[in-house]
Amino acid sequence: MRSIFTLFFTVLHLISTAQTTEKDSLIIVEKNPKKGFYSDYILFIPKGTPQNKEIFLLVEPNNTGRTSDSIEVHKKYAISLASVSSVGNNISTMLKIPLLVPIFPRSTSKELTYTHALDRDVMLEETPELKRLDLQLLEMINDAKSRLNTLRIKVSPKFFMNGFSASATFTNRFSFIHPDKIKALTIGGFNGKLLLPQKEINDIELDYPIGINDFEELFNHEFDLETYKAIPQFIYMGKLDENDAVQFDDAYSNAERQIINDNMGRNVYERYLECQRIYHKNNINPMFKAYENIGHWTTSDVNFEVIKFFFKQMQQ
Repeated sequence: MRSIFTLFFTVLHLISTAQTTEKDSLIIVEKNPKKGFYSDYILFIPKGTPQNKEIFLLVEPNNTGRTSDSIEVHKKYAISLASVSSVGNNISTMLKIPLLVPIFPRSTSKELTYTHALDRDVMLEETPELKRLDLQLLEMINDAKSRLNTLRIKVSPKFFMNGFSASATFTNRFSFIHPDKIKALTIGGFNGKLLLPQKEINDIELDYPIGINDFEELFNHEFDLETYKAIPQFIYMGKLDENDAVQFDDAYSNAERQIINDNMGRNVYERYLECQRIYHKNNINPMFKAYENIGHWTTSDVNFEVIKFFFKQMQQ
């Protein structure tokens, strides 16, 4: 508890000489196809956000946890993520930085298109509303920067990303595609399966979202390993987490599932350890952590470690 108060007062001291926002603000920005995004997004600005001083924007993809053809369902969950007691809201509120949450759909009528995890089906989509959600998110971020600028809130060109469960998977995959955009990221509860920085495993080709074999074909550029390695990352799992999206059809195809189960492990924690081994073999060295007695959830202690990680990055 003392550490939390120490961090809180340190943040207050750092912003005490700057003019700040007077109250929490929740702004829902409507979709703008002319600007390149076909879904609404939420911009949460916590009370005390510094003005006329460069800070970081935090981005957390939305994760409803289920499918629905009603965008209002996804909007409700995204608003809760942005403004209530989520990890992202905790980070934003404690560090006094704005938070962007997209309101991407996850439709029952397209149940295998796992938008909230940025899966392969999404990347093969050609409908304007779902095509290249990663690029749509970048356009939302550009739009948010302009809006924040009008409020005298200056944000850095690079941004923070955070995610848990499906939104962690989205963040992990997004960071491979756009490593040059991210200042630092944290992810947890992601089924133990990270996107691998290699084209094959045991002589089996690894296409996206398992590996990078067809990366250039999908994204029109090669995977930039050196830039990716430079992203500070905090990656964590609970040792009791058995939430395993790998075994479900909306997350992976039968062929993908077999590759993962046979070559990376059939349970979440085993897979997490194998991912760490592969990342280290490729000289990618995030801060990996496993929490005892924690399943598919976070605690105040976990959230505080995430906040401390980002606070450290703000000082560099």
